[in-house]
Amino acid sequence: MRHVLLDIEGTTTAISFVYDVLFPYAAKRLPTFIAERWSDAAVATACQAVLADATAAERTLPDVQAVIAVIQRQMAGDIKATGLKALQGLVWREGYESGQVQGHVYADVPAQFTAWKSAGRHVAIYSSGSVLAQQLLFRHSVAGDLTPLLIGHYDTAIGPKREAASYLAIAQKWGLAPQDIVFGTDQPAEAAAAVAAGMHAVVLMRPGNPALPANLPFEVHADFNSI
Repeated sequence: MRHVLLDIEGTTTAISFVYDVLFPYAAKRLPTFIAERWSDAAVATACQAVLADATAAERTLPDVQAVIAVIQRQMAGDIKATGLKALQGLVWREGYESGQVQGHVYADVPAQFTAWKSAGRHVAIYSSGSVLAQQLLFRHSVAGDLTPLLIGHYDTAIGPKREAASYLAIAQKWGLAPQDIVFGTDQPAEAAAAVAAGMHAVVLMRPGNPALPANLPFEVHADFNSI
C-alpha cells in the first residue's frame, strides 16, 4: 500500500491564495508584529535565523530594523528562507485565529483526504511553508479542520524540495520505504527529486498553475480523484 505525501501550493491549494492573500497579509503585518513581539521566544528564535541571512549593509542596522529589512528583501524576491517562513507562520497564526484568514483548499481535497484515510493510506504534507503555516492552513480551512486527516508535516528544515536527500529523510522519519510513498506536486523538479529518492511521483495541473513542459516523465492529474 502506498501512502501519500503532498505539496501545498498549486497542489492542495491555489497559488493565488498564497500570493494574493497570505503574502500580502504577512507583508503588511510583519513589521509591526516583529516590533511588538520581539521578546517572545518563538519570534526571537526566528529573528535570529533571519539575521543569519542579512547582508553586510543590513547588519549595520539595529536588530529590529535589520530583521525587517531582510524579510522585506526576501519576500520581494520570493526567497524560501527558514527564518522568514517561521515568522510568516507566526503572523499567519494571528490572522487565522482571528478569522481574518481562511485556508483555501480545492473542492476535492477534503473528500479525498477522507477516502485515503478510510483506505488506510496515511497522508502527510511537505511544503516550503513552515510546519506551523501548514497546520494553520488545514486547521482553519474553508472546509473546516482537516488536520485529523493528516499524519505529519515536513518543511525545508528537513532539506530543499529539489534534492533527493530530503525525500529520503522524510521516508526515514515517516518510518516508510521510499517506494511506499507517492508524492504529489505541481513542480516537475520536485517530482524528479522524489523519484530519485525512490518514491513515486505525480504532477498536478490545477487551475491557475503555470503550463507544464511537454513530454513529462510523470503522470499528470487535474485533481486527486484519479490518483
